[in-house]
Amino acid sequence: MEGDPTLRLRVFNLNCWAIRYLSQQRQERIRLIGDMLRKEGFDLVLLQEVWSEQDYSNLKAKLGGCYPFSYYFRSGVIGSGLCVFSRFPILDTLLYQYSLNGYPYMLQHGDWFCGKSVGLVVIKISGIVFNVYVTHLHAEYCREKDAYLPHRLVQAWELAQFIRHTSKAADVVLLGGDLNMHPEDVGIRLLRGWTGLRDAFAEAARFEGCEDGCTLIPNNCFTVKSELLPFPLGIRIDYILYKAVSSFTVKCEEMKTTTGTAPGTDIPFSDHEAVMATLHIRRQGQAAAANLGTAEPMLADVVTEARTEVGVGLGAARRQRYSTGRMAVLALLLLLLQAAAALGTLVGLTAGQPFPKLSFSLLAFLAIGVLLLATGLHLFHTIEVKMLQGTEEQMRMALRALQEHPSDR
Repeated sequence: MEGDPTLRLRVFNLNCWAIRYLSQQRQERIRLIGDMLRKEGFDLVLLQEVWSEQDYSNLKAKLGGCYPFSYYFRSGVIGSGLCVFSRFPILDTLLYQYSLNGYPYMLQHGDWFCGKSVGLVVIKISGIVFNVYVTHLHAEYCREKDAYLPHRLVQAWELAQFIRHTSKAADVVLLGGDLNMHPEDVGIRLLRGWTGLRDAFAEAARFEGCEDGCTLIPNNCFTVKSELLPFPLGIRIDYILYKAVSSFTVKCEEMKTTTGTAPGTDIPFSDHEAVMATLHIRRQGQAAAANLGTAEPMLADVVTEARTEVGVGLGAARRQRYSTGRMAVLALLLLLLQAAAALGTLVGLTAGQPFPKLSFSLLAFLAIGVLLLATGLHLFHTIEVKMLQGTEEQMRMALRALQEHPSDR
């Protein structure tokens, strides 16, 4: 940073809503996103829901001149959808896939088939080491009856732990993504409190864009208006968060969001609004003390609240495991009864076939199908129980450490 004590960094974040065959006007919107990014010349670009590798390749080809370094994170059945474009060399990468991500039988939502993850790229700019994280958490779908809240809390906790344990060698930490949580939700308070990350919108000296920084707004033609009825201004679920780890300070000079349609067109870039932050990074005279957890003054209460919600999810998962296990046992008993009846017919213990052969065969196939399905779901819910148990135990230990040694945080 010789000759210039302050580094100015422009960061762009967007959920692109680029689901092949499903998202409306996907290719046209990807082209518009590429044109805008090439024109604006950000330093870092963090994208979510780029599900097609072909879309990523098209963006990479278009943006190669101004963003020569990029990385696409691959995971899950259809991918993580996460990618990063950078003006500066990417020194290292790492991917962590969340242990829980919805249910395979909720086909209408489809989150389970996505490899929801957090991706990390390490970048060095003017001697400053940046750990840049990009992520996308499980969607909410129904705020009144949020069946996915325990899974999203597990993801938020794993994200916070991942950032804490991988950022110790960094000077600055940046996180961008679609967190699918409102600013007051327990998950975002847990994430910010446990990591010490600051919200660019809340810290910005200047703001320009949608009211209250909303990133899902009713005026966007791609949003589901019925889901936003309780929120006439929209909701804010996309974030840029940051913090300094060592002897640096980070301040948000300016924060912007897009506001509906792309310039010169009648369609938006996505169903989400983009988030853009201009950050100032400056070296300070002496190393700053570790500030993990200081962003949330009542962190113990937040961890307790999150642990309670995880416990509710654990109880539901145990009931599901019991129900599917019982269904598997009943299907197995039915198969054994059919096998016994068929064996009795073969050895002459019964006068004749007790059931028509076609009905008997169909019943056997049905029992086999139910047995396989119930066994698969039982195994899935067993894994779910273990993951929820593990997270609850980690939170219990963290809570005990907070209560016994608050000064160590």
